[in-house]
Amino acid sequence: MDFRYTEEQAALQDTLRRFIARDYGFDRRRALVRSELGFSAAAWQAYAELGLLALPLPEQHGGLGGNGVDVMAVMELVGEGLLLEPYLSTVVLCAGLVRDCGSAAQCALLLPQVAAGTLQLALAAYEPGARYDLAQVQTTATRAGEGWRLNGQKSVVLDAPSADYFLVSARAGAGDGLTLFLVPRTRPGVQVLPYQTQCGSRAADLALADVQLAADAAISAPGSALGLLQRAIDRGAAALCAEATGIVAALNRTTLAYLKNRKQFGVPIGVFQVLQHRMADMYIAEQQCRSMAIIAAIRADTADARLRSQAIAAAKAYVGRAARFVGQQAVQLHGGMGVVDEMIVSHYFKRLTMIDMTFGDADFHLARFSDGLYPEAAPSAAAGVRATQADT
Repeated sequence: MDFRYTEEQAALQDTLRRFIARDYGFDRRRALVRSELGFSAAAWQAYAELGLLALPLPEQHGGLGGNGVDVMAVMELVGEGLLLEPYLSTVVLCAGLVRDCGSAAQCALLLPQVAAGTLQLALAAYEPGARYDLAQVQTTATRAGEGWRLNGQKSVVLDAPSADYFLVSARAGAGDGLTLFLVPRTRPGVQVLPYQTQCGSRAADLALADVQLAADAAISAPGSALGLLQRAIDRGAAALCAEATGIVAALNRTTLAYLKNRKQFGVPIGVFQVLQHRMADMYIAEQQCRSMAIIAAIRADTADARLRSQAIAAAKAYVGRAARFVGQQAVQLHGGMGVVDEMIVSHYFKRLTMIDMTFGDADFHLARFSDGLYPEAAPSAAAGVRATQADT
């Protein structure tokens, strides 16, 4: 089987790589991290013009009908360039959810705006104390006349400070099922508490106090959201594996160049065999990360929930550990310079750390993978995964 990118995917990567080299250098990124918005609005529009925002969306709503491998091609360059724009949140997670479960009217309203770069979305699915369990939701949605009233809290909502709408999971009615709601950020009762993450991106906690919504604010059938959410998170995890692969490849290139140029005892330190062995181990880890990211990208689109979850869990667990190894080696091989803010190596390592913690760390996904092998004998910790598969 040929796992190389198609000519179109390779051309897309080349175009994005040229954009990064020309308009998104390291110094530019550091300035964006310190800015009020936290990313480049001009870059976001450039992504729309390049077709990146439309890539995985349906053609009938202004999209290009791309698949998980197309998204992987983009996310590798997102990692390589340490791009700050909310591509994962808006395009991969939320637009995918709207496509999967939104009504025809909701898709027609939201997806063309996403493709055009005029609308940003954020997924509010996790709550305080729930860690990575999507089923632990205390937020409630109660009937209020013809509409809904939302109350609750959401934590670590990625890219929330710039989002126009939130997709919020809540318990509606007396049942145990979850429902997704489309909540405008300007709605009275919505409080956004923003902060900067370790890697420089933005997130926020949400407080929802008697938020009044219209009847058509629900974008999923009542009680059906858990399986849809897990499918979206699986897509997001696959995209993060691709982003981590791009970072690992960039770290290896940067470290190899440093070993060739940094001199000790009158010779480049790259001539020392022990450092060559470490560099070889880093390269092997890169190739293994890429292999797992390819598996995740291919399985991200499958409708078989068990097959998808097993592949995504295996990839996320392996990539998390391998990326940590490469990041640690790169920092050490750069010596004291590997941790300073002026060196891109430290920023790559911070982003890899955040990727590992997002949507479940390596330990979480290792347990999820092992529980999925024999679901009938799995402990109660796997109940959420089994319930998700049943919903899907």
